[in-house]
Amino acid sequence: MHIPKKGLRALGIAESYSGRSVSRLAGVVMRKDLRIDGFIFSTVSVGGMDATASILHMVRELERSDINVIMLSGCVIAWFNIMNPALIAQETGIPVICVTYEDSEGIIADIRHHFPEDAARIQAYEKLGERIPIELHTHQTLFIRVWGMDQRDAARLCNDFTLEGKIPEPLRVARLCARHAPLPVSN
Repeated sequence: MHIPKKGLRALGIAESYSGRSVSRLAGVVMRKDLRIDGFIFSTVSVGGMDATASILHMVRELERSDINVIMLSGCVIAWFNIMNPALIAQETGIPVICVTYEDSEGIIADIRHHFPEDAARIQAYEKLGERIPIELHTHQTLFIRVWGMDQRDAARLCNDFTLEGKIPEPLRVARLCARHAPLPVSN
């Protein structure tokens, strides 16, 4: 991957949690020059473990060979629906950067409280590993986990894709889209 390339494309995926049985996902393909180049939508189960499958489905549905990196807004969405970014990177062949915005001690105690018998969920969370703080040119701090690429390159991409504040543009736009995308109607 040629990091300085203006045409480098990120697929930013974010969620809009609504408190229902499903939560909306939106994906935005954005070039590094901040031009939007595509959209995709999906859903995940609230409290489920289908986030990884939904994201893999989104990537496949796009049918794009020009996506250079996948940026995820958090690795745990929709009330403890834990992703497997390592599997996403492996299955797609595309590096994955998981971005969070606040420092914390983690959520393992919350997972154990709400899902005390769910050893697989606890193990999935523990497999995510530690987050790495990075300071952006905006003087804001992000926390990232990275699969399939160098941490320095991931930090540079987050910095390059951030216009202001601390949310990289592909994730900011994806979050806006997820908030306003209609949920599928069940029959």
